[in-house]
Order: sequence, then C-alpha cells, then structure tokens
Amino acid sequence: MKIPRRPPEWNLVPADFQPELFLKQMESVPDVMARGKYRHWDKLIYLKPPEGLDHKAWWQLIKWRRTAQYKAIPLKDLLNGDFVYLTTDAMAIQLRDLDLGAGGKIQMPTQITNPDTRDRYYVGSLIEEAITSSQLEGAATTRVVAKEMIRSGRKPKDRSEQMILNNFVTMKRICALKDEPLTQDLILNLHRMVTKDTLDKPDAAGRLRRPDENVDVGDEISGKVFHTPPPAEQLEGRLSAMCVFANEASSERFIHPVIRSIILHFWLAYDHPFVDGNGRTARALFYWSMLRHGYWLFEFVSISQTILKAPTKYGRAFLLTETDGNDLTYFIIYHLEVIENAVSQLHEYIQRKTDELKKVEMELKGITILNHRQRALMGHAVRHPSFLYTIESHRLSHNVVYQTARTDLLDLAERNLLTARKRANTWTFSAPPDLEQRLQNLN
Repeated sequence: MKIPRRPPEWNLVPADFQPELFLKQMESVPDVMARGKYRHWDKLIYLKPPEGLDHKAWWQLIKWRRTAQYKAIPLKDLLNGDFVYLTTDAMAIQLRDLDLGAGGKIQMPTQITNPDTRDRYYVGSLIEEAITSSQLEGAATTRVVAKEMIRSGRKPKDRSEQMILNNFVTMKRICALKDEPLTQDLILNLHRMVTKDTLDKPDAAGRLRRPDENVDVGDEISGKVFHTPPPAEQLEGRLSAMCVFANEASSERFIHPVIRSIILHFWLAYDHPFVDGNGRTARALFYWSMLRHGYWLFEFVSISQTILKAPTKYGRAFLLTETDGNDLTYFIIYHLEVIENAVSQLHEYIQRKTDELKKVEMELKGITILNHRQRALMGHAVRHPSFLYTIESHRLSHNVVYQTARTDLLDLAERNLLTARKRANTWTFSAPPDLEQRLQNLN
C-alpha cells in the first residue's frame, strides 16, 4: 500500500496576507470540499485549481475553511497533537438516514420483527461478520466450512477456524454487554475472547503489550512502516481516556453517536494496545458502541463484509488521517460509506429472502402430491421455522380425526420435509433448516 503524500505546510495567517486578495480568493473556494469531495492533498494535486490559484494556494484556502469547522477530540498523537474532525453536509445526510433506518422505529421486514424468524437472520449475520472479520486478519477457510463448524458446534480444526469461532462468540457477547460502560477490563475481555488460542504468544491474550514487544504496522514484505503506535508505557492512560470518551463522561460538545463509535474504532487501532488482534477488537468496540446507542439493526449488519471487498481502502483511510494533521474526517467518511453499503446489503438480502419466501409459498399451491392440510402446514413452517408441531395440534388446526393428522405428519417426515422426534410418549415435528430448498426440489 502506498503512503499518501503529505500536504505542504500551511499557515492560518500567511506571512504575505493581503485581506482584499484573500477575500476574493475565498469566493472561489466556498466550502471544505474540492470538486465536490473531501479530498486529501494526494488527490487534489491531480485536479485543476480554481482560476488565479495554484495547488498550494488552493490547499491553503481549503484548510482555512476546514480549520474553522474542526472539533477536537481527546485522542492525542505521539507529539500530543489533537485529532480533529468536521461534519460535511453529505455526512449529515448519511447520519440522518442511519438515525431513521438503523435505530428508529420505521417499519422493518417481518423476518426481523417476527421472533420466530429473527434468530435465523441474527445468527446468519453474526456468522458473516465473524468470518469476514477473521479473513481481514489472515484467516483462510471457506464460508461453507466455517458456517458448518459454527452451526454444528464442532471444535475448530486450525487457527483460522478458531479465529472465526472466537469472533462469533465475541459478537454474541457484545449484544449482552451493550448496556455496560466501557472499562479497561471490558476491553481486555473482548481481546481475550477474539484471540483465544490464536496467538503465537498465548499469554498475550487479554493483556496490554509490553515495552519489549514491537507492533509497528507495516508491509511485512517490503519492511515499510505505515504506523508507529504510542509506547507501551502510555497505554494505561490512553485506554482510560478512551473509556471516558466512549462513556460520554467528558463531552462538552455534542458528538453524534455514530461518529463517536467510528472514532472508537480508529482510536483503538491507532493505539494498537495489543500484540495482535487489534483490528478485531477495534471492530468489536464499534459494534458495542453502536448497540449501546440504540442502533439495534447492527445486530444484523456486517461491516467487515464490505471492508473485505477492498481492504486497501481500509488501511488508506487511516493513512489519510495521519498524513493530514490528524484529520479524522477522512476515516469517518470512509467508515460511513462502509456502514451505508453494509446496511444496503442487509436490506437487499432481506428482500431477496422475502422474494424467495413468496415464491415458495406460490409453488406450494401447485404441489399436488401434498394435500391442502400439508400445504398449509408447510407454509406455516416456512414462516415459523422454530415451531414444533404435534399430531394433536395438527388435528385441532384442521378439525380432522387423529389418524388423519398422524398420516399427514408422518408422510411429511417420510418426504424429509419435517424432522420427527419422540419425546416421552409424544411425537414432535419440526422444520429442517433448508425447508425452502427441499420444497423447491419436491416441486
């Protein structure tokens, strides 16, 4: 990955400051954007500047606009400089949409609001996030194998599978921890969970790195260093400041909850407090913060799935911030786009499953080898996959004699459309996980 070019130094008030010329030039640079985007110097130099300006003068004016809107946060760099950010109009629109669509009360598809089907989507999303977050850190296994491991409950066969299982367990745990304030112990526990049995140094799980442990972030092949984290001696204090920020105990200005969550992601990744597993822990913190602030849809959203499609953009977002005076706006804009894509993917997935469900229900009407009672039960089972049927419940639902109800259910079990189990003296029948596919094959 190429390190972005650092911008030229600029002065809030240039030495040759001319008020009349300055005001005239400012008219050609009306806001913090450059050609409609929040651009870094590394991109700006390839664009044509406004008339009467060279690239350096253009950059000077843009930085002047930005500086007037910056908000500082408690995170400090290695030289004790502030990290800052601002909110563009485009970001404000994205935040509004997230408020409405990820934490509001707008109507959601019945698959998520229906308790009988909610867990199917919940577990599926957790598995997807567990797999892709691990793949970002080097885990090598297929989705099919990983999903089979988690759903079957078998033990991991190697480190890659262990990483995925750890992430799955951690994501489930975060949902239970969302109401707890962030503490150093909670952060250490999250790290311990995501790194269990996956580290070269097993004792490094759940503890901060020591002074003798070098964790520079860079390219292992070329040896190029992209980021040098703060020294280990500072980590206790820096984590304490991060917890205060996360718990909103020191907020003098309003920081939008989504932006606060994104900053937490960046903060832990910047400090790199662990020997390994920093990225997984940072993403876990982001989820903790989003759920803590009421964005319930993030129980179902996988951001790592989007990040994995273009991992270099993920790393570049960190570098853009560090090379332009600690301007977190670059990372926030990138992360908002990731969130937006992840939420869109969830809605597309739900719509696709809804369409498939409707198709199955339509096809059920044409399956003549099943009688009308069996077709009705299959339609119910597709929408209520955790429901348990008995001969008596089927008899009462359709007002038939016991033998007829028994024949219906045993026939469905014989066709592998229901799973039959005998508990004490009572037969129970449940839908297999792939009932929809089995019905399509039957048709």
